[in-house]
Amino acid sequence: MHAKDILIDGYGRIQEEVHAVVDGLSAARLNARPADDANSVAWLVWHLTRVQDDHVADAFGLDQVWLSGDWQKRFGLDLPRHGTGYGHTPAQTAKVRVDSADLLTGYYDAVHEQTLGALRALAAKDLERVVDERWDPPVTLGARLVSVLSDDLQHVGQAAYLRGLPQSTAS
Repeated sequence: MHAKDILIDGYGRIQEEVHAVVDGLSAARLNARPADDANSVAWLVWHLTRVQDDHVADAFGLDQVWLSGDWQKRFGLDLPRHGTGYGHTPAQTAKVRVDSADLLTGYYDAVHEQTLGALRALAAKDLERVVDERWDPPVTLGARLVSVLSDDLQHVGQAAYLRGLPQSTAS
């Protein structure tokens, strides 16, 4: 198995978990926060998708699906256009609200397709290319892709935990 095949499999698992975690949840459950300073399932899925979209697009020189696919307008969030949720205050987190799971999975699926296209075109040597020199050591494409994969799996796991909380706690 080649490295790109492992990455494709890993990103496919994120997609499966994103769909599973939001499946059948009402807007109220998606948007519920167990405390005023906590994240909601909607925020976690939106955020993990924004990070994947932002980081993969940057690493491969692509447009963000958030902007090119009008997802920013579809979500209609009162937040900075290029924001990913990193460093959000509780008030900003509360602004990420959706009317249905379809909006979240639609955006995730569009980002996933762009990610798969980029991954399928990878050659092993591409993983060594430096994509971010702001770190010491500089970040390679391989490290960036694994970092996004790890971050997304952590956030979808957090969303699954929230989903499992009793409704009286999560709403």
